[in-house]
Amino acid sequence: MKYKNSLNIIKIAETLMPGGVNSPVRAFKSVDLSPVVIKKAKGSKIYDIDGNEYIDYVMSYGPMLLGHSDERVIKAIKDSAEDGFSFGATTEREVELAGLINKHFPSIEMVRLVNSGTEAVMSAIRLARGFTKRDKIIKFEGCYHGHSDSMLVKAGSGALTTSVPSSAGITESLSKDTLVAVYNDVESIKDLFLNHKGEIAAVIIEPVAANMGVVLPKEGFLKGLADLCRENGSLIIFDEVITGFRVSIGGAQGFFNLKPDITCLGKIIGGGLPIGAFGGRRDVMEYLSPLGPVYQAGTLSGNPICVAAGIATIKAIEEDNAISKANEAANYLLKNLKDELKDFKDKIAINNISSLLTIFFKKGRVNNFEDVMKSDTELFKKFFGIALNDGLFTAPSQYEAMFLSSRHTKADLDKTVFVIKKAIKEVIG
Repeated sequence: MKYKNSLNIIKIAETLMPGGVNSPVRAFKSVDLSPVVIKKAKGSKIYDIDGNEYIDYVMSYGPMLLGHSDERVIKAIKDSAEDGFSFGATTEREVELAGLINKHFPSIEMVRLVNSGTEAVMSAIRLARGFTKRDKIIKFEGCYHGHSDSMLVKAGSGALTTSVPSSAGITESLSKDTLVAVYNDVESIKDLFLNHKGEIAAVIIEPVAANMGVVLPKEGFLKGLADLCRENGSLIIFDEVITGFRVSIGGAQGFFNLKPDITCLGKIIGGGLPIGAFGGRRDVMEYLSPLGPVYQAGTLSGNPICVAAGIATIKAIEEDNAISKANEAANYLLKNLKDELKDFKDKIAINNISSLLTIFFKKGRVNNFEDVMKSDTELFKKFFGIALNDGLFTAPSQYEAMFLSSRHTKADLDKTVFVIKKAIKEVIG
């Protein structure tokens, strides 16, 4: 494939933006390549500035469940834009989106719209601390909850590729209030509760970890975690920014039949436009301003264009059974990958749930951060370069998921299996 124009644009970008990007996960630094520059996308395909076509498994890191440029979402955006871009006042569509969220997430009795998943998590943590009048938060090693200060402690996603467990610029006094547990290990939680009795405001977790690659919760882990929180007077926060409206229409909590105290959402609820939300129990949410003493605000929160895109996306998911279609595509891909890669089963592991999938370059099961970090990132680098050159657009990191959409076709999936098998055969031999 040709990348001349992409290389030229990135050279200019690097003089104007740190690393030439506006989010480090786009940098391709961890795979020793220069990023491609994207021009457009439609359905399951994405196209770079050089005219190369790729089957897209990044899907904007999750929100494009309907595929790119869905016509119903485009119409909703256009119609909303014609009425105005932002008002600094309540609109009817905000209420409609809140109702759709409540419809599919019964645990969210009240919701506050914000502008990103990071903002949702940051606000949910402040609310939990204010409501419980406690300071400490428990998170899990390798889980990523955005780039707010207290969450960048042993974080996942792009933070894993920086070679440091936490970001520079995070004060020691702040990080001491963030306790770190081991994903899928209830005993590590019990120890933290025992050692910090009466101090823990909340436990925050990705119910399905998707920012150190896909790591599934063991049976009983999430329920055991919720029970421990309630026994100790702490709140449990589910970060469903990725899993919400994807693992099931009711998110991971619907899939596993659980009811967290607070839920954080993003991605799909804006159809690819910037949005986030946090919500939960009515008594907890009523502790939020203007009703309660915990302050949170945002000039562009509930932006009418983003809200319109979210409403159109959720309604389209309902009408098209889009989650089932994406799941069917993922199941087909998984089955064929396992069949075609059986000769490499001692060299790779594949984790999957619904329409999320990760291929780890390691032997054996992947159940937690320690397992993830045993992956061979050098093999992944080589694999990524070959797959990209053969037309697969995946995240440039071992520690991310592949996202499928309702628009991935059998032809897409068959080509994907062929390319992945070819790439793995070349790098492993």
